Amino acid sequence: MKTAETDLAIPFSTTTWRWITPVVCGAALGAIALAIPPVRELFQLEGLRWLYIFLFAFLGTGALTPLMVWIGHRWDLVDIPADRKIHVVPTPRLGGIALYAGFIGSLLLNSIVPDWMVAVLVAGSLLLIIGVLDDICELPAWAKLLGQLLAAGIVTASGKVLTLFPPGPLGEMANMLLTILWIVGITNAFNFFDGMDGLAAGLAILLAGFMGVIAFETKQPALGWLAIAMIGAGLGFLPYNFRGTKPAVIFLGDGGSTFIGFTLACLAVRGNWADSDPIVSFSNPLLIFGVLIYDMIHITVERILTGKVRSLKEWLDYVGKDHLHHRLERALGSRQSSVAMILLFTICLGLSALALRHAGTTEAILLLIQAGLVAAMLTVLEISGRRR
Repeated sequence: MKTAETDLAIPFSTTTWRWITPVVCGAALGAIALAIPPVRELFQLEGLRWLYIFLFAFLGTGALTPLMVWIGHRWDLVDIPADRKIHVVPTPRLGGIALYAGFIGSLLLNSIVPDWMVAVLVAGSLLLIIGVLDDICELPAWAKLLGQLLAAGIVTASGKVLTLFPPGPLGEMANMLLTILWIVGITNAFNFFDGMDGLAAGLAILLAGFMGVIAFETKQPALGWLAIAMIGAGLGFLPYNFRGTKPAVIFLGDGGSTFIGFTLACLAVRGNWADSDPIVSFSNPLLIFGVLIYDMIHITVERILTGKVRSLKEWLDYVGKDHLHHRLERALGSRQSSVAMILLFTICLGLSALALRHAGTTEAILLLIQAGLVAAMLTVLEISGRRR
């Protein structure tokens, strides 16, 4: 007779264990070997610090994720299917812990953690804890927002703020408020995209990848290392979260998605994305994070115009299937196609950001217009799908 315990074990069956155990053992042994001081020093002496960070984040996350799957099923910390959710099998939601451990471990073993990075990592760790607590006992929306504001405040207090407005008391205050709005907005926007298998992890890899390329181009190695750590951790987690037509064996959970969104938002704040032109510098993050910004604006405007939300509290509490990946799924008829379309959209905008690095003010404006036109085409596509 099939029991509830058997049902919970379906997504991580005996067949899956046979396939994954040799891989997990190899990843664990590889991560342990990289942690040995002589091995770490060899990478550093050869000028391969970036490769060391990538490999440890990748192997560490890949080795720890199955452990989180086991713990999730063992302690019944699973996401139960419901009407507002698209998955059909109870799935552990502790993947963010494995990704966090691989990410943080690679940076700490790198032995170079500047002061600004300490603030980001401490604040990100706070959000991970709050997110995991939310995954376990479902915290109220206001509590999560308060935690995000506190985390953003830690980063801005360390002196890392956007510099869009001119110097002076009013300008500095405006820059601080804009920085907090950016960090909290991107954190939530990224969290919203953790709704389909492989989508959030894929976006994390792409967003970090584009920022990493620009960071190394502009001689900002610390930013590049942070981006590489996110790429490695994302790739280590992705095979467990995206399995084609098969259901994911684990989710990032709110802990993982908010940590990733927050870290990437802070990476954008810390970076100097152009040598001279402030318009180019400001436009680079807008393009790289364009898909998140587009969805946030779209759902906010639509929910207000349709009367679904009438206050900030209602907006925070509202949960629905009106995000970009849901809308594209209705238009394209497939979740995999929806994920692929969003990732392609992100690549398109990211490539524009790379081209923008070497552009003048006029070219920057044209690239932003082009990005707007791509977003308009997406809107036409999803509206067509909604009508059908």
